[in-house]
Amino acid sequence: MTRSTQAAGNRISTVLGRKLGAELLRLRDASGKTQQQAAGAISATATKVVKMERGWVPMRDPDIRALCDFYEVRDGRTVGRLLGLARLDRERRKAKGWWRQTPQAEAVAEYISMEDVASQVRTWQQAFVPGLLQTPEYTRALVVSEGVWTDPDEIEGVVEVRMKRQERLEGSEPLQLYAVIWEAALRQQVGGPDVMRAQLRYILELAQLPNVRLQVLPFRAGGHACMAGAFSIVSFTEPESVDVVHVDTIAATVWVEDAVESATYSAFFDRTARLSLAPKDSLGLIESISEGMQ
Repeated sequence: MTRSTQAAGNRISTVLGRKLGAELLRLRDASGKTQQQAAGAISATATKVVKMERGWVPMRDPDIRALCDFYEVRDGRTVGRLLGLARLDRERRKAKGWWRQTPQAEAVAEYISMEDVASQVRTWQQAFVPGLLQTPEYTRALVVSEGVWTDPDEIEGVVEVRMKRQERLEGSEPLQLYAVIWEAALRQQVGGPDVMRAQLRYILELAQLPNVRLQVLPFRAGGHACMAGAFSIVSFTEPESVDVVHVDTIAATVWVEDAVESATYSAFFDRTARLSLAPKDSLGLIESISEGMQ
């Protein structure tokens, strides 16, 4: 579990880079090899191996293959998974995404860059509507209430960032979104009843997209596995890629990168989804809340 993006000088530690580095470190330890010996296998310095194992640098496919061969990794699926992680990390690092030119996106740039190359996001939200489903008015009201941004232009910048993210729900390879929302988030009148009614109608509209699945956890469901807080599980196309989990707290962003821990979040998400209303019934509840909002 790691907090946000880590940097040291010109070295940037990314979520995918750290995951890949940890995998290589585990394989090296299992083989009984030293960093100096690993460096010799790829004609590099021990310092480079340190950077690779800490996720500070993008990794070349030949280096990964050479290290796997040196560590006597014979499982082709394992090697393929590592190569897939490396490719995703390289794409994420070199991507000149729109978020890099937007100051208001700096705090969430790591998440946006992951979302940009993801195939699916499963999100559990208990306090507010997921960002990918928000209207500009709802986002604006949220930002104002948080009090982090006070300049009107900065606030509009945050709104624009969130609206730009929604473009991932469209196109030839749209993001698959599976959202489970607590009923309280749909009844909380962020921005007042007019803003909230429009927000609920917008959710109903987006829920018609074939790549969007929406469920509501009703009050009557009682206690459940995800009461501790909201989170999003980011998945990738490659079958051997590991899911990563994004958890927002008041003070920091936490990435869950360990395969076992991310699997635990997936299990908790599934349990909560099973307690939630079916998609059709969820939309019926949202429509009812919208009609009764005063």
